[in-house]
Amino acid sequence: MATKLYDLAKVLRSKNSGPFEITLDIIFSNKDDYERVKNSEIINKKLISELYNVSMDDISVLVNYDQAYAIKITMKRLIDSGTDVYGAQQHAPLMNIIIP
Repeated sequence: MATKLYDLAKVLRSKNSGPFEITLDIIFSNKDDYERVKNSEIINKKLISELYNVSMDDISVLVNYDQAYAIKITMKRLIDSGTDVYGAQQHAPLMNIIIP
């Protein structure tokens, strides 16, 4: 059964990674949900570039952390962090990703 990422992840968050980058964290509470998302290969540079309107070259990190049941994405910000000093609420486009 297909499920929204929002329903599988324990934490979906964004934060500044310096003035020119933003980091997205997807953290799961259990191995099964993490492995389901990881093995689906839905979360990839192509999808992130489409969701956030950045080039795939602007995504510097997309890493699966097996020990923490987490996926970390770091990408170039479209606008410097001068107006958004926390980088919060930028995770919203991730919420409705459908995971098979």
